[in-house]
Amino acid sequence: MQPTGILENAKATKNPLKELLSYGQSMWLDYIRRDLFTTGKLKNMIDDDGLRGMTSNPAIFEKAIADSSLYDDILKSLASRTDLDATGKYEQIAIRDIQDAADALRGVYKDSNCRDGYVSLEVSPYLARKTKETIDEARRLWKTVKRDNVMIKVPGTAEGLPAIRQLIGEGININVTLLFAQEVYEEVAEAYIAGLEDLSKRGGNLKKMASVASFFISRIDTLVDSLLNDRIKKTSDATQQAFLKSLLGKVAIANGKMTYQRYERIFNGPRWQALAAKGAQTQRVLWASTSTKNPEYRDVVYVEELIGRDTVNTMPPATVDAFRDHGKLRNALTENVDGAKKVMDDLAQAGVSIKEVTDKLTDDGVKLFADAFDKLLAAVEKSSQQKAQA
Repeated sequence: MQPTGILENAKATKNPLKELLSYGQSMWLDYIRRDLFTTGKLKNMIDDDGLRGMTSNPAIFEKAIADSSLYDDILKSLASRTDLDATGKYEQIAIRDIQDAADALRGVYKDSNCRDGYVSLEVSPYLARKTKETIDEARRLWKTVKRDNVMIKVPGTAEGLPAIRQLIGEGININVTLLFAQEVYEEVAEAYIAGLEDLSKRGGNLKKMASVASFFISRIDTLVDSLLNDRIKKTSDATQQAFLKSLLGKVAIANGKMTYQRYERIFNGPRWQALAAKGAQTQRVLWASTSTKNPEYRDVVYVEELIGRDTVNTMPPATVDAFRDHGKLRNALTENVDGAKKVMDDLAQAGVSIKEVTDKLTDDGVKLFADAFDKLLAAVEKSSQQKAQA
């Protein structure tokens, strides 16, 4: 079902979603479904909420296809296509939505001088550990969609990094996904800068290039909190328990703040300035996984605490509604950086390795996306067969 409230007009008072832009942050929607375009609802969000872009993934497409009749027309037309397997049929469905979303966001793209107005389409999650195949698929999707304001999503795995540099060097916009670790973020930023340098040597237009580094937030707290709670249960020392409890719900935001510090350092150095002089735009950090998983935490905490200049927050519909209703605005991202560093230091003192956490989340993320893709293809095949028999 369509999430309630997402497409209501902004209230007469100032809309906090729209006000995010005055803090230098762009709001993107982590959701896609056919009726957003066919009913004009997406246009309303652009006008009323200041929507600046969209992201998609296999799980989002699977829900859109399996839980609605909005795709019956194209599924029926694809039912008799013996030349297409389930993946081919899915791509026909996804590319139509991606193209329509890109067209709806074209005005934002132009008005922002290629900074915003993007919609993202993912390479197959099955290729997350395959460099050459990722490059080939990203090229193919880019050529098939034929929209300047599209980003191809590539995971920030070890195998994805050389693909990112290669694709940026060819002038393909990239959304680097599945980022959890500060050190990996730096490697991604390096791949982006090196790719732009390659593109510049080839005489490419740096002004039209765009990329985001999608840094996942709430999943970190979910895993870290479970590890901390295990330690709390195993100790009877009241002081140690209090120390461990003080870290609950704090690590994801601290990790994000420290990552942003790296962003500011990397994109203010002399190497970057040489590219900026040619019109290059920074690779913004995009906060992903910003819905609150723990009901004890404020439902907009992963938006409010990560507001800052040159960033993007991609929100699922429920978070969009919540922030529109009661979001509070402030430049939180650069507040109390020393406190964020202390949280990370204290986590290590508590015996929790952030590297082990982020490595596990990356591996789990690759598997989760692959599992979601399995489910998506099954939904496409089942639906198309039903239409063929109808």
